Amino acid sequence: MSRTRRNDEPYEKFRAVGGTKFGPNTARQYQTGERRVKQRLSDKINAKLERHLPEQRLFLKSEEGTRFIRLRPLTQASTLIGGALVVGWTVVVTSFFLIGAITSGSSRDQTARAQIAYETRLAALSTERDTRAQEAEQALERFYSALDEVSKMQGTVLTSEQRVRELETGIEVIQRTLRRTVSERNEARDEAESLLARLDNAPEATALAERLAADSAETAEILADALDATALARDEAMVVAMGADAEITRMEAMAEVVAERNNRIFSRLEDALETSMVPLERVFNQAGISSDSLLQSVRSGYSGQGGPLEPVVVSTRGGADLVDVDTARANRLMDKLEDVDMYRIAAESLPLGKPVKSAYRLTSAFGPRWGRMHSGVDLAASRGTPILAAADGVVTFAGWSSAYGKLIKIRHPLGFETRYAHNDSIAVTVGQRVSRGETIGGMGDTGRVTGVHSHYEIRRNGEALNPNTFIKAGQDVF
Repeated sequence: MSRTRRNDEPYEKFRAVGGTKFGPNTARQYQTGERRVKQRLSDKINAKLERHLPEQRLFLKSEEGTRFIRLRPLTQASTLIGGALVVGWTVVVTSFFLIGAITSGSSRDQTARAQIAYETRLAALSTERDTRAQEAEQALERFYSALDEVSKMQGTVLTSEQRVRELETGIEVIQRTLRRTVSERNEARDEAESLLARLDNAPEATALAERLAADSAETAEILADALDATALARDEAMVVAMGADAEITRMEAMAEVVAERNNRIFSRLEDALETSMVPLERVFNQAGISSDSLLQSVRSGYSGQGGPLEPVVVSTRGGADLVDVDTARANRLMDKLEDVDMYRIAAESLPLGKPVKSAYRLTSAFGPRWGRMHSGVDLAASRGTPILAAADGVVTFAGWSSAYGKLIKIRHPLGFETRYAHNDSIAVTVGQRVSRGETIGGMGDTGRVTGVHSHYEIRRNGEALNPNTFIKAGQDVF
């Protein structure tokens, strides 16, 4: 049955092209004619190609006899075209492999150069960071030296004022003694003149004068002694007054010297305080925080020992203008010192430290990302890299938190909070106090992440802030 079907194939093919009125024999005749047409077409092609590719015969000799294979022009052309295609394909593939190898070598060179440039930049940044840290330490040393000089200056001013007050009191006592002595001398002189006038103007007192001659002589002697004593006291008072005047002159000269020295000290202190405050104000500005509001927050929550610096109060008797000027400058310095102290407290309270000390990559910045707000920065390094506290504070959360994975929250003063997410390990517990730079965990890939990194957030009163501004600002302080 299968043979019948094979024999009927030409017939079916013939019927497919429209030969429905003929039988199988006619279909076979059609097939034979089709082969003849193809043969004639092949002969024509061979005839045209024979000019360039004449027919070749390949003889094969064996024990049984000699046979040959005919290589007609069409066969030769097909073989040549096929060989050309194979050679062309080989050349193209080889070119692709060579280009890939060259490109791969160039990429490796570029990667090596980029790695070298990155390491050079990292070394330069490390050197710059160390330089900034040294400058900050020197600034702190200058600040503490300025505080010591202010304390010494204040003690010197208070000692000078006490000596001035003692001298003023001594001068007043001498002046009162001198006035009392002069008054007693004048009274004795007036009394003596009154007695002499009474003796001269009363004739009837002659007898009385004779009777009282002895008494008068004694009285005159007493009066003379009193006058001598009064004159001596007056001379002594004048000597004391002259000495007091000389002492006053010397004290005035000393006061001028002290004023000049105070002026130099005040100028140096003002410059030192200004130099100390400018970097701190720049840090707050870089962090995007108003220094006035920050100082107000620090003052409202300050509970340090000793209380605020008290204003300088001194006597204004004698040289009141000079004392008022120095007092005003000293009080202004005290205010600036208090501001610097508040700045220091604020700087220690802000999360200015780096959460990762070792080398890391910033894989995602703060801001919109994929249509959503990215409320922190992503810092990538190897698994287990230590995660450090950015500032002193208290741990408020340490555990699993859905997309954050293993999360650590730390509350800091002035309403600040820092968050460290996707940790591989947690080294703190809730309620634990931590210090700036203390290890609190290890970097990992817990939660919804695409790789090992640390998601770092800074919030103030619930509002997300850009951590990069705090990290860059902290490089000028720590």
